[in-house]
Amino acid sequence: MRLLLLLILAFPAFVSAETPPTVKVGEVRRIFHNGEHNAFTDLCRFRGQLYLTFRSCPDGHMVHPTASIIVLRSADEGKTWAPVHRFSVKDRDTRDPHFLVFRDRLFVYTGTWWSGPTTIPVAEYDMNKHLGYAVHSGDGTNWSEPEMLEGTFGHYIWRAATHDGKAYLCGRRKPGFEIGPRGEGEKVQSLLLESDDGLIWKKRAFFNEQAGDETAFLFEPDGSLLGIGRHGGGKNAFLLRSHPPYQEWSREHLDRPVGGPLVAKWGEQVLVGGRKTTKEHGPKTSLCWLVDGALHEFTELPSGGDNSYPGFVTLAPDRALVSWYSSHEKDQAGKTITAIYLTDLTLTNP
Repeated sequence: MRLLLLLILAFPAFVSAETPPTVKVGEVRRIFHNGEHNAFTDLCRFRGQLYLTFRSCPDGHMVHPTASIIVLRSADEGKTWAPVHRFSVKDRDTRDPHFLVFRDRLFVYTGTWWSGPTTIPVAEYDMNKHLGYAVHSGDGTNWSEPEMLEGTFGHYIWRAATHDGKAYLCGRRKPGFEIGPRGEGEKVQSLLLESDDGLIWKKRAFFNEQAGDETAFLFEPDGSLLGIGRHGGGKNAFLLRSHPPYQEWSREHLDRPVGGPLVAKWGEQVLVGGRKTTKEHGPKTSLCWLVDGALHEFTELPSGGDNSYPGFVTLAPDRALVSWYSSHEKDQAGKTITAIYLTDLTLTNP
């Protein structure tokens, strides 16, 4: 309890008694749909241009070797987009792509399930065969071939962040690499992985010894680290805090599950996004302010069914862009589509 109290008191930048600003949500734009399952978005700025990434797969949401990662670029602050790269990994399902700007290069990380040359049944999913890959570019136009991330075999990698010359990555794995199918759920551990070059990784610390899952990180200049972690058992999400050397963590539960979590600083406020689920309306992509350790929703984005995994980038001190995917629309034949969406956010009382 003493450690938890000390960690909470040491995070003034992440908690505020002030009323958070109100937000105007702009016109929602469906910016990508190719008839495939398009999902798991991220946004970033690199060398003055915006980048958007997501997974696309003709065979759907689950594990398929036909999946690939698409990268789009915009030179006009998100008004128009053009493809700049697409990649896949042989015999593996590429999914959950995330950006990291590190050492003057743009990295795209993807966690990959092994599937072999054909789609495998869910009963044969094995987290121990998971492996991280990355592509990277110095100019956003010319990209490396997919490179295996050393130190990530058996780890399901997710969001990345950087601080003080090092890169950090969320990885989750089975305790002791226990043999057995799939393995996600209450028993899974979450780790903070660390790298000097963005390609070779090692364990820095456990931050969840059980119920680990997708976790987003936010560093402050002094090294304070805040995480929003999905609960591997589907329960309320974790609010995580730590300080260098990141060996001790405080853990609290938020008031709801958060699927595909995002955490970002917008001015002096902390924004959290992800999927919520209610009995009345089902799964929806939601955006919230984090204030005094609690979530305050400011918008529910048009979404439904298979959805969430938002990306976020600021355009100006009072303007930002958010991406997400959703399957709430149908095509002309009445078939449900899963597409990528964008909208502008404007602070109305910053």
